[in-house]
Amino acid sequence: MSRPEPPIDVRPITEADIPDWTRALNTGFLRTPGVAETEIADRASYLVPARTLGAFDDGRCVGTFRSFAQELTVVGGGTVPADAITNVTVTPTHRRRGILGRMMERDLAAAKDRGDVVATLIAAEYPIYGRYGFGPATWTAQWTIDVPRTGLDPRWAGPGDGGRIDIVDPADVRKIGPELHERVRRAQPGAVNRDARWWQVATGALRLDRDPWTEPFFAAYRSAGGEVQGLVAYTADDRWGDGKQPLNTASVKWLIAATPDAERALWRYLCSIDWITTVKSGWRAPDDLLPFHLPDPRAARITTLADWLWVRILDVVRALEARTYEGEGALVLEVVDEGGPTGGRYRLEASADGARCAPTAAAADLTLDVAELARLWLGDESAVRLAALGRVREDRAGAARVADALLRTSRRPWCPDIF
Repeated sequence: MSRPEPPIDVRPITEADIPDWTRALNTGFLRTPGVAETEIADRASYLVPARTLGAFDDGRCVGTFRSFAQELTVVGGGTVPADAITNVTVTPTHRRRGILGRMMERDLAAAKDRGDVVATLIAAEYPIYGRYGFGPATWTAQWTIDVPRTGLDPRWAGPGDGGRIDIVDPADVRKIGPELHERVRRAQPGAVNRDARWWQVATGALRLDRDPWTEPFFAAYRSAGGEVQGLVAYTADDRWGDGKQPLNTASVKWLIAATPDAERALWRYLCSIDWITTVKSGWRAPDDLLPFHLPDPRAARITTLADWLWVRILDVVRALEARTYEGEGALVLEVVDEGGPTGGRYRLEASADGARCAPTAAAADLTLDVAELARLWLGDESAVRLAALGRVREDRAGAARVADALLRTSRRPWCPDIF
C-alpha cells in the first residue's frame, strides 16, 4: 500500500529558513542553486519574515513568495499603498499542486487587512496572474537607435537651451537622484517609489555576488538655473568593424527626466558620444517621446513592446476615488471577483473637481472582471476595445464610450521599475 504524501506546509519563513528559501528561489529562476553566505546576509537585511512565504515539503522549501510595502502613483499625481509582490517561484518538481494559489491567497488577504488599495507585480509569464484578479495596467517598450540615421548634427557640443550635461560620480547620484526621482514619479501614473537600497544597488554602493557589477557611466542634465532635471545611467561595449570603424553600443540602464528639455538633451548626448553607433533605450513608456526627439524618427526602432506592471485591485472605492478625471459623468460598474474581496456593484461619479464612488443597487452600465478593471484604472486601456474582445459587457448602450471618456488619459501610464 502506498503511503500518502505529507501535505505542503505554506507559512512565513524564519531567519533559519533563509538559506533553503534562497536555494528554492534560485532553482525556480534557473540560477545557479548554490547560496553564498553573503547572499544569505544580504537577504536577511531586508526580508520581512511575516511577508515572506515559503512552501515546505517534508521540511524542504519548494515554493517562494515575497511582498513589500510600495507606493503607486495614480492619475493626477496622488498615491495609493500597494502590496508589491516578487520572488514568486515553485520548484519544477512541485508544479500543479496549488502551491502558488495558496501563497497568493494568503498574501492578498493580509494586504486587504492592512488597508492596501492594490497589489502589484511584474509578470515573468503572461498567463499566470489573470486567474488571481491581476490585469496588465501598464506596458513598456524598448527602442534601438541607429545613430548615423538620426539626422542629428554630429558637431553638437551641448544643449542649446542654456542647460548643461555633466558626468557625475555614483556618490553624486545617491545625493541628487532620490529627490529628482520623487519629482518625476509623482507626475507619472504607474510609477513606484524607490527606497535607499535601490539607489545603493544602482550605484554600486551595495554589490550583490549573484549580480556581477559593472559600473555604468552617469550623466546629469542641469537647467540654465542649475537645477538637476535629468539623470541617465548607461554602459558601453567595445566593438570595432573592418577598417578600424567603431561600432559601439550604449545601453541605457535607466533615464529619468523632469522636463521634455532634459529628456531631449540626454538622448541627444547619448547619440553624440564618439564611437557610439547604436543606442539601446532600456525600458521606456510605450508612448515615449524618444523617436520624435530625432530629426528622423525611423532611426529609433521598437525592439520590445510588452505588458509590464500588473495590478490587482483590492479596494474598488478607494482606487477609483484616488485618481483624477478629466471628464465629467457617472457610471455604474458591476465588478466580478470570484472568491475575492471586491465583487459588487459600484457607482462612480467623477468630474475635474474629484470623484465619489460607493456601492449601489442601481442597474449596471458595464459588467467586467476585476482584472479588466485594473486594465482601465490607470487610464491605459479602452473599455470599447475590451467590449469588442468580449471582456467587458455593455449593460447600457454607449456605456463603454462613457467609461473611456472618464478613465482614459492623454498620456499612457508607465512604470520605470522592475521589482
